[in-house]
Amino acid sequence: MAGHAVTRTRFAPSPTGLLHLGHAYSALLAQSLADPGQFLLRIEDIDRDRCKPRFEQALKQDLAWLGLRWQEPVMRQSDRMAAYDRALTQLAPFCYPCRCRRGDIRAALSAPQETALPAGPDGLIYPGTCRHRSMSDIGPDDVIRLDVARAFDHLRRDQLEFRDHAILSVGPHRMTRDQFVSDIGDVILSRRGMGTSYHLAVVVDDAAQGITLVTRGKDLFGATWIHLLLQHLLNLPQPTYHHHRLIRDDAGKRLAKRDDARAIRQFRDDGATPEDIRRLIGL
Repeated sequence: MAGHAVTRTRFAPSPTGLLHLGHAYSALLAQSLADPGQFLLRIEDIDRDRCKPRFEQALKQDLAWLGLRWQEPVMRQSDRMAAYDRALTQLAPFCYPCRCRRGDIRAALSAPQETALPAGPDGLIYPGTCRHRSMSDIGPDDVIRLDVARAFDHLRRDQLEFRDHAILSVGPHRMTRDQFVSDIGDVILSRRGMGTSYHLAVVVDDAAQGITLVTRGKDLFGATWIHLLLQHLLNLPQPTYHHHRLIRDDAGKRLAKRDDARAIRQFRDDGATPEDIRRLIGL
């Protein structure tokens, strides 16, 4: 009889502020969906200007207080630049350097009759200004973008597909090549001063850690298409995805790290228990 496929999940916060109730929900849900001993913590600290050791220490303390336990050692993205460089080298045939700043992109997209600029999961949809450039032309202030049309042509695919683990959005979900080009565009794989991007790092790290179930908020649903494309290009396994509901404040707004009143640390200081937190977030 075939053995049970191990369900291995991770919680991957960026130490740029205190954890809030939304983080607690995501972390606790991820652990509850994993097989015993298969929950991992990953520190996503590629943004070295915003990530602080004191926030990393605080998030570990808050997670432990909630009752979460994880495998050691903890993976830290700032230690893995060589792995991202190897992935970029593999993707180079489908990439180009880009010197455009946000203001340049806004100006290229703007038209007098438009009130809102087209945006996707990677921000404003890039108009392709630098797509003609070669990687041999890369300069120190350039970002690296993926030419998604060229990537699809290489894969000889006309669509991507996945199913969601979350019962309210199982799918199957599909995105065609043309939809990707128009609704997402040429995404950034390496940002200025970082050496990589969230999209590239998370794909490489999930594969390196053997993650079989990615548990994260539904606000990242759109980013999953980018990650699927990178997995195909890099010949990496495709995990299952679970895009869960978001925890919102009383006004219905999604929580952010600046919402200190909803910080786990504040609840702890006010005398709350881990069980109180679970009740607040519906677990």
